[in-house]
Amino acid sequence: MATLFQKLLGALFNLFKYKWLVLGLIIGSMIIALIIGKVYQNWDDDKDRGAIAIKNGAFGENYATPVYLDQGWSPAESLWFYNTTQGSALLPYDLFIVLEDANSTELLRSNTNMDKFRYLPQKKTFFNPDALPVGFVKDTYKGHDYVGYTCAACHTSQVNYQGKAIRIDGGPAMADMVGFLTELEKSLQATLNNNAKKQRFIDNVIKLNNNYDTEDQVIESLLAAAKTVSLYNTVNHSHVKYGYARLDAFGRIYNRVLQHMINKKQLATAMALVTAPGGRRVLTHAQISNVLAGVNENIIVDKQFATILERLASKAPGMPGLNQRDLLRVRDSIFNEPNAPVSYPFLWDVGQSDYVQWNGLANNAGVGPLGRNTGEVIGVFGILDWTSHKPSGFDLAAKLTDQEKKNEIVDFTSSIDLTNLHRLESHLKKLQSPKWPEAILGKIDRDKAERGELIYAQYCQSCHEIVDPSNFDRVIIANMTDINIIKTDPAAALNGVNATGKSGNFTHTTQNISGVGDVFIKEDAPVVQILTSATKGVIATPDADKPFIRRWLDRLYVIGASFFQNDMPSTIKNGNYRADTTSAPYNSLLAYKGRALNGIWATAPYLHNGSVPSLYDLLLPQKRPGDPETGEYRPDSFVVGSREFDPIKVGFKAQGYNGTPFLTSRLGDTNAGHEYAAGITPQNDGSKPRALTRDERLDLIEFIKTL
Repeated sequence: MATLFQKLLGALFNLFKYKWLVLGLIIGSMIIALIIGKVYQNWDDDKDRGAIAIKNGAFGENYATPVYLDQGWSPAESLWFYNTTQGSALLPYDLFIVLEDANSTELLRSNTNMDKFRYLPQKKTFFNPDALPVGFVKDTYKGHDYVGYTCAACHTSQVNYQGKAIRIDGGPAMADMVGFLTELEKSLQATLNNNAKKQRFIDNVIKLNNNYDTEDQVIESLLAAAKTVSLYNTVNHSHVKYGYARLDAFGRIYNRVLQHMINKKQLATAMALVTAPGGRRVLTHAQISNVLAGVNENIIVDKQFATILERLASKAPGMPGLNQRDLLRVRDSIFNEPNAPVSYPFLWDVGQSDYVQWNGLANNAGVGPLGRNTGEVIGVFGILDWTSHKPSGFDLAAKLTDQEKKNEIVDFTSSIDLTNLHRLESHLKKLQSPKWPEAILGKIDRDKAERGELIYAQYCQSCHEIVDPSNFDRVIIANMTDINIIKTDPAAALNGVNATGKSGNFTHTTQNISGVGDVFIKEDAPVVQILTSATKGVIATPDADKPFIRRWLDRLYVIGASFFQNDMPSTIKNGNYRADTTSAPYNSLLAYKGRALNGIWATAPYLHNGSVPSLYDLLLPQKRPGDPETGEYRPDSFVVGSREFDPIKVGFKAQGYNGTPFLTSRLGDTNAGHEYAAGITPQNDGSKPRALTRDERLDLIEFIKTL
């Protein structure tokens, strides 16, 4: 024993003696790794960027292999963006690869099916050997492979015109994510229920020879996947149909955080208070006790929540056997209905913006982008392996989330890849807005555009300043306008402020609200507070998939680079909005953001909730009771889903096919507000210029095409 002890001391002495050599080797290895990583990043350079032609696509679309505009990215850089993982884990990869559609033997991931949900089919390339659509990728966490989403799934678009297609990097997707996830749940359930389908599925999974050796392993994984997807869809069920091109991403992010932060005691209390019309208690204390039997006290993991959901609907002895309405009443006592879908935002200039998100929630200074992107991955199936434990020594996550004095602290281990999130954000700084492709969509009338420029200066420029999209030092300033002034649909802004939930272990911790001061997080707290603390915890927690030294070097690099590479200053917001106060610390979020309109031609439908199909329609007023029938108004209904472009009105085809019907009569879907060109909404100085004529509207659109 003494000899071994002496050897250890000697080894430590030698390590200290040659510490500079060791440090040099570590730094040298990191530099070599960075060089190799850069070379690898540019390895996939397919000239078509994986894009393929489609015949007999959804809504009768046919188009040649899509072309790309010059947006500052090479083919390799586009493909890296499409296929770079961020820690999303929707489903075990082998299961997704062989999963059949619920009603046929066709693979759910077939080009026909994915095109139906308006995801963009791709061919095989180096980074995409299974030809997954844009934004779907294999991700690995703790030795298991998953299919997950990348940023590109929601932020890559396409414009079709007369048989030609233009792929737009960073553009808002036409995707129907809710439709896809609903079909995914049906396909998983059909595989479990249909013996022939189940056997084919088992055989095909085992044939891949990757992660599964026995039928029992496949069935166990299939059952778990079906429960996870069903749980997600149930928690996020909404009476508002999103359809194509929209998602209530914040509502879903909020719900995933609440699901993982609420503790057993808080959950039991919430369930006990649920009532039906007439005051009937939906659950008895005995039923609640049975439903929550065996559930962790402090952190309720995904599998346990799925079990709770099953027990609530179970008719077994002692279980409640709730019907769908009562089940949703219980859901609503814990979560917030995600009933305010918004258009997927475009990503060019995101790295040069001072505030992002439709309501200006996210300050882009410092580690702001890292927190924003961490929240995004939480919403798209990042695995949250959060646990609680007794405090033992210094814990950075506990420090940043003010849990240091708690009897138990939360460990925020997750699949979220912060290193890749930082790299993706840096990558987006090179992305430029797409220029109007005159060779495909027609020449810009320069005389009309010149007249339109003067109209833009009078009606638009106070909120939508003109920038040079090729200027590396450009800054995109968010001009915020109070919802009571702009009068566009308020649901998204109101939900962002008013959504509340149980704060779990964050109860009675403190949090600093910029410009206001420190606040205590109460048991029933604004979800924005709970999300902020949760993202801090994730950012401060080392990657569980990496060796000890690398995980801490990566974490120091990511946090350090976020501060020192991000030159966006921390500024107050611009615009006409309510100020945050100590009694209303989120007042400024009751507003929507105006920003530079370069590339806006490629981002229909318009307004934050996608309620107006074209730029021309956006310049019209909403039809009000008593308005003459002969006037021009924004359409009260139209259809979404087609990518066929209208270069005159500047928007997608909005009638004459079986897409998603969009009705503008309901909160969350209304097409009101932002009626500057109609002479209704006042300018920032309070003035109301007259309504534009039809010719003036067309002149203005012609100028906007030049941006």
